[in-house]
Amino acid sequence: MKSKKHNLKQSLKLSHTPLAVRERLEYGVKHSYLKDFIYGAIDGAVTTFAVVSGVAGAGLSSHIIIILGMANLIGDGFSMAASNFLGTRAEEQLREKARQEEEIHIKVIPEGEREEIRQIFASKGFEGADLEKVVNIITSDSKTWIDTMLTEELGMALEGPNPWKAALSTFFAFMIVGVIPLLVFVYQWMFPKTNVDPYFVSALMTGVAFFCVGAVKARFINYRWYISGLETLCIGGSAAFLAYLAGVWLSGII
Repeated sequence: MKSKKHNLKQSLKLSHTPLAVRERLEYGVKHSYLKDFIYGAIDGAVTTFAVVSGVAGAGLSSHIIIILGMANLIGDGFSMAASNFLGTRAEEQLREKARQEEEIHIKVIPEGEREEIRQIFASKGFEGADLEKVVNIITSDSKTWIDTMLTEELGMALEGPNPWKAALSTFFAFMIVGVIPLLVFVYQWMFPKTNVDPYFVSALMTGVAFFCVGAVKARFINYRWYISGLETLCIGGSAAFLAYLAGVWLSGII
């Protein structure tokens, strides 16, 4: 334990030398696309297995499961990626609009904007000469002034994730994990003499996929992998179970 703490301390020291800090700040903000990947992976597995569960619950053939599952995989995967792209892009446009508005405010009513800076930093504990010094330094550069207003007044991040990377992360995760519930049906279609219960195997594979996605997520958020895996399994399994019940209920109509 002491050795582990010592190694961690040494690693932190090396990453906080003046040179390391400067290089890290010059590199800029490194955005994580974990949220987009998890979002696509979970939704891909849930929606595809929901189709499998619904059709299986209704007692329809494997051919229909494959057709509807693949149609859902492609159509819903693209739809989610497009929605994520547009949503991320909208946040980017909103940030740019706010920047332009703050720029106008500074030009039209500079004293009012200076007062906002003054009150923002006064609420942080600055006062007297120190407060006025902070205000003068920040308002002496228009970019710093606007950046401060965006983060402190409007609560916005100065930079956001790349819309294309966010969309592609969602799409590929959706396709890769979403195809898992269909694999056994495709295999049975290719080898019809296979004596397995495709729905049971699909449910088992999907459950493993849910658990693995949660476990992988835990690796990035410093969380217990088995708890994160079980959490994801329970949430995804609940959605699939509801879809299966809907299929059973609708089977009486068909």
